[in-house]
Formats: sequence, structure tokens, C-alpha cells
Amino acid sequence: MDVKLDPSRDDLPLMANTSHILVKHYVLDLDVDFESQIIEGTIVLFFESGNRFKKRSSSTEVACLSESNKACKFRMPEPCQIPVTNTKTFSSKIGYNDFVICGKGEKDTSGKDGNHDNQEQASGISSSKYCCDTGNHGSEEFLLVLDCCDLSVLKVEEVDVAAVPGIEKFTRSPKLRNQIVHELVALPADRWREQLDYYALCSQAPGCGELLFDTDTWSLQIRKTGAQTATDFPHAIRIRYRTKPQGRSVTWTSDQSGRPCVYTVGSPINNRALFPCQEPPVAMSTWQATVRAAASLVVLMSGENSAKPTQLPEGYSSWHYYVTMPMPASTFTIAVGSWTEMKPEICSSNDLATERSFSPSEADFRYVGVCGHMEYPCRFQNASATTQKIIPHRVFAPACLKRVCQETLLPLIPPCLSAAHSVLGTHPFSRLDILIVPANFSSLGMASPHIVFLSQSTLTGMSQLCGTRLCHEIAHAWFGLAIGARDWTEEWLSEGFATHLEDVFWAKAQQLAPHEAREQQKLRACLRWHRLQDEVQNSPEEMQVLRPNKEKTGHVSDSGSSVIRHGLNPEKVFMQVHYLKGYFLLQFLAKTLGEDTYFSFLRKFVHTFHGQLILSQDFLQMLLENIPEEKRPELSVGNIFRDWLESSGIPQPLQRERQALAECGLAQQVSAEVAKWVRVNRRPRKRKRKDREEVFEKLLPDQLVLLLEHLLEQKTVTPRTLQSLERTYHLSEQDAEVRHRWCELIVKHKYTKAYRDVERFLQEDQAMGIYLYGELMLSEDPRQQHLAHRCFELSREQMDRSSAAVVAEMLF
Repeated sequence: MDVKLDPSRDDLPLMANTSHILVKHYVLDLDVDFESQIIEGTIVLFFESGNRFKKRSSSTEVACLSESNKACKFRMPEPCQIPVTNTKTFSSKIGYNDFVICGKGEKDTSGKDGNHDNQEQASGISSSKYCCDTGNHGSEEFLLVLDCCDLSVLKVEEVDVAAVPGIEKFTRSPKLRNQIVHELVALPADRWREQLDYYALCSQAPGCGELLFDTDTWSLQIRKTGAQTATDFPHAIRIRYRTKPQGRSVTWTSDQSGRPCVYTVGSPINNRALFPCQEPPVAMSTWQATVRAAASLVVLMSGENSAKPTQLPEGYSSWHYYVTMPMPASTFTIAVGSWTEMKPEICSSNDLATERSFSPSEADFRYVGVCGHMEYPCRFQNASATTQKIIPHRVFAPACLKRVCQETLLPLIPPCLSAAHSVLGTHPFSRLDILIVPANFSSLGMASPHIVFLSQSTLTGMSQLCGTRLCHEIAHAWFGLAIGARDWTEEWLSEGFATHLEDVFWAKAQQLAPHEAREQQKLRACLRWHRLQDEVQNSPEEMQVLRPNKEKTGHVSDSGSSVIRHGLNPEKVFMQVHYLKGYFLLQFLAKTLGEDTYFSFLRKFVHTFHGQLILSQDFLQMLLENIPEEKRPELSVGNIFRDWLESSGIPQPLQRERQALAECGLAQQVSAEVAKWVRVNRRPRKRKRKDREEVFEKLLPDQLVLLLEHLLEQKTVTPRTLQSLERTYHLSEQDAEVRHRWCELIVKHKYTKAYRDVERFLQEDQAMGIYLYGELMLSEDPRQQHLAHRCFELSREQMDRSSAAVVAEMLF
């Protein structure tokens, strides 16, 4: 595929000035309205000012210039219009037009309804744009910059935390608002419950002065008159805002039963179109959220508590979630819909005993070693939690998927969780919800703290795809969440590890003998080799590099802003280079060092770095420091950077492994079956009686995938052979990976009798069907092109935005 790179369109700016001031806690108070497809309410941000103040200089600092390179114009509040209403009493119908007043001589850039909206995305975003100081301006005011887009900001005000009743018992400086916030943020971990309660009380305190604010495409900028430094700037502010139906952080759609639902979609822009926030990973914070929705709906979030609804008048209910482990704002997740909790038909008392939950506040909070992260109630220091193999878990889905969830998914969760614990130790999170998301979900899965989204595509066929994907998402609890990448361009630190560990977890979950586990893992390595070859042949070289910023990885501007290269490129969502090359690098290291040595180190690495952000060198340096020299011949951080992380194409060390991958016993069995099918395909329609029937072996799902990939290399496969293939392996009933290859065969050989399988795949397996559209169009067959257009018309309204953009480019 010819992918054109355009930095002005493809790069994603992170605007927040995190070097000057950091959000330590968010309190969200939101209403979800499906009729208008809007989420509206308030968010209160509690700050701690940074210590890395810079003088006004660098041209790469974060922006306060508008699209036309004119200085920002701020909304001027009228004096003496400070409401002292408790925010809980605000109705979603109240207007705030009176609070956003243009100063003299200013042009009013607010929306028609008087709200101040983010401008529509401009075409010119680059690392050299947005370049004015946001720190100490001398005689100018400090500028707070938050990441924000596709939002209508209605009002920004300072919160009078000193007005909270009883606050004098909590602080030594009851009249100094910033000092109160400082002491609240600094409470020790064993007072987490008290801290959350005070955050909630402070968030409901009255306002004590409106703040000047403005928005551009990617940010919300806030000033307070007279506040010249981050230290002077209010450390607790409240923002009233509403999302937009077309906002890119959430998807409004229908579930598999046709009922409305909404959920966060994750990358590329994460949560900045859900709430104003600091997106850079370094801004690790805690949060609590109260969400109101119709009483018939279930609200799931990435909180550590299993929330129960509180019934409200007029057919509404309220849900409250919280987290005590500081995490980047991008990990915040919400899903609201008519979900049904799926429970096993028979629940044994043993299962319940195993799944007892351990709260951070339990009395036996004994320390097991020393943690290197900022202070929070850590499960790695809870002696009971460290031995908990299976954490409490729930499964939610539309009611129509009850049977398949009970049969396929529910039985897999305990063995997969137990397997993960046996490999890496303590589960970083205390519980797990799993939600089967609608068909328009653009991936097979997405992990967030305490919750995993799974595609319905994982539920079909045998348990192989569901089990491996579940293991992949469980692995993200350690790599991607508990240990995160400090630079978003180093995705391999998340996806490479999860891909590598999914095989290890899945082998243990199936209780395979060691030789069986090795054979299955070699087979999967063989399949990934094929995929990596395809990726490097069909993607720009620049997007094949795992550490694209090289020696500048992790660098930010003086203000803390940065740019994520290709972060908005719609093709990037569907690329697997960082999964595959990362996986092969870790396989290479495990083989070089020996698996026992490697996994022993990995457990030590997890214990050392959980709760922290890392760069590639942190992992590699610790690895080499902990391995005896005789076990690491010619291994160095520099060599690994050169051969694996900073070069495009297939790494040289991997090229040398190619023959070994082909010698896998399960792969050789497939080769024998391919030879049989080639003979069948060559036979004439009317064959002689003495020709004996071929006897085909039963194949594993991964073997079927490899078989179909080999057959795709054949120039012609007759309709008779394709019909026999389908009957022999029941291909239309297999898992989505197998059916995807089957659909490719159908398209390549114009097997019209099975076009219904292609149509079904494009509708029900949208996360995997994107490139089938391209194959249908490239065939230049009118019937296939008509099929592509018809399927797209049926699903485009519900389709994920990135997917729809890629498909539209193929079709039109």
C-alpha cells in the first residue's frame, strides 16, 4: 500500500506545559445524554507546581499562538459575577453565556451558542509551530496549557477550597488555598480514603473568581490576572464544559442488540476530547468520577472499585469510581450502555474463595521490598495481594451474546489470570472487568486499568483467538499500564512485550507440556514472520522504526510540550510493526540469555519499575547489568539500538533465524497438507477411479491460518478445490483469523459462492476487515467492487473514524 506521510497532518502535538505545573488529581462530575450525544459537566483539577522553570527562550516551546499566528485572545470575565452555588446543583440545562465576555476591541470567537469551542482541526501542525513561553513571563501572567480538542468550554474558575467546612482540622494554613491543595496532594498513601473524601469536598466548594481562557485546535489556555508564576496560579480550578457528538475521544454507536452505547476509543488522541487534561505520560495523576445516566444503563470505568448505581429521581442513576494509583490521563476509560453481566451457569464456592478482593486499606498492609515509584497504596507491598493468583473479575456484554460469553470467554479468564501471575508475579490491579464492545471497535482488544475491551471477533470459532487475545490484554496490566513508556513513540515497550507474553501465558493457561508449548510458540513465530514481511513491504520505511526519535527519545521542550510523529496517521492504527519487531527482539533476548535467566530478570524488572515510566534504555541497561558477561556475547545497548530499534526493515539477527522458523514441526505438518491440496487442485474435474482420495490431517487454528497463507501464494485455486477446503475445515465457522485468510482466498479467486462469507466478515469483524476492502477494489471486478461499496454503505455510519477514513480512500 502506498502510504503518504505528511508531518503537518500526521503529527500529534502534546501541548500541556507539564514542566511548570502538574495535575495530581481530577474530579469529574458528568451527565451522559444519548439524545444529544453529549457528555456534560465539570472537571476539577488539583495541581502541584513544578520545579523546572525556564527562562523565556526556546522556539520549540508550547504554543499560545492561534492558527493565523496571532496572539491568543482571552475571554474576559465580568467582575462580581462569581456564583457560590454548589456544583452538584447545576442543571445540565443552565447556560453560561454571561460568564464569557469579550474584552474591548476583541473579536468574539465563541460559538453561536456563546460557548468557547475548540477550532476545527487545521491542516498545519508541526513541531516548530505553537511557540510562545508558558512559564514565568516576568511582568506577564503565567499561562496554563491543557490538552483539549472537540470540546465546548463554558466556564473556568478558581475553587475556594478554604471554604470547605472543617478544612481547618486538616491543614495548618486554612486561609491559603494553594497551601491547602499542596498538603492534600502530599497526604501519605495510608490516608488514601481520607484524601479522596477531601478531594470530593473541595471539588464541591464554591468558585472564588473566574479565570481568563481561550482555546485553539489542540489546547485550552488559562490565565489568572496577576498570577505571574505557576506557584501563584490557582492550584484548584473548575472547568465546566461539554463534549461534541463528533468528538474523537468517544464513539456513540449501537451495540449488537441495537441499543445505544458510548465508549472511549483510546488512541490516537486519547481523552482530550472527553475532558481537558495533561496528556503527556509524565503527568501521572489519580482521579475520581461521578457519572449520571439513565437508570437502564450500566456505567463501566477504569476505576479500582466495582461501582454500584445510586438511584436518582426521574429515572436516572449515578455511578462513582476512583483510582489511587497515579497513571497518565490517557488510561482513563468509560463505557456506558445496556450491558448485562455475564455469569457462569454454575459458580463453585472454591472460585469465590479464590477471587476474594484485597483492598489497599486492609490491615495486613505489609511491605514486601521497596518500591521505586511515587507513594500510593501499592499491591506489590500488600502481602495478601502478592499471592493472589486470580483477581476478582466480571464480564459484560449485550444480552444477545450471553451464550457465547459463557461458553467461550468465562472459562478462560481464571486460567489466563493464574498463568500471568505464575510468570510475572503480583497483579498490578485489584480487579478486572471485561466488556465485549460493539462491532465498530477498531481493534481486537484494548487494555486499561481494571478494564479490558474485547472485540466480538474473539468469540467465534475455538478458544484459541479468544485465549491469546485475553492473555495479550492481561499482559498489558504490567507492560503498558503499570510500566508505561515515557515517550509514546516507543510503543514496542507495550505492544512488543504483550505480544511476547501472550504466547507464554497461553501455553501455561492450556497446561501444555514443555515440548508442546515450544512447538506452538514456534508456529506462531512463523506466522508473525510472514506478517512482518508483509508489513515492511507495504509500509513507509520511516514508520517501521521502533525508536524513531533516536537519541532525542524522551526529550520535550522547556515547557514540557512535544510532538508525536505520525500520531494522527490513520494507517498507523492498523500497523503491527511495533508488535512484531518488539516481539522478535524479546524472543531473541530470551533465546540468547536462556529462558530461565530471562524470565527471572523480567520479574525483577517488574518489581523495580512498576508504577513508573521507562525508555528502551532503562530496560536494556538493567537487563545487561543483571546478566553475567558470558551469557551476553556481543550484546550491548548500542548494538540493540542499531540492529533492532533504530533501523527499518527486518533486523539482521532475525534474518538469520528464518530457516529455523521454517523447521518447526507444526509448520512442516502444514507444508505436507499444502502439498496434498496442490495435488487436489491440479486434478482434472473427471478423474480416473484409481486416483486415491487424499486424507487430510486435523489442524490447529494457527496451522489453518498458515495453510491458507500458503494457498494464497498459488496462482490459481479452482472453485472445486475451494469448496472442498471449506467442507473439510468448516472454514466459515472458524475463528476470525482463519476466516480472514479464507476471505482473502475467496476474493483472490473470485469464488462467488462464498461472497456471503466476505460480506459477513466485513460487517461483523470490522477490526480485521479493513484491508479486504482494498483487495476487493484492486481486483477491478465489478461484482467485487459493488460488494465493497455496499458493505461500506451499510456500516460507515457506525464505523470507527480512522477505519472509515482508510476505507473511503480505498473506495473513492
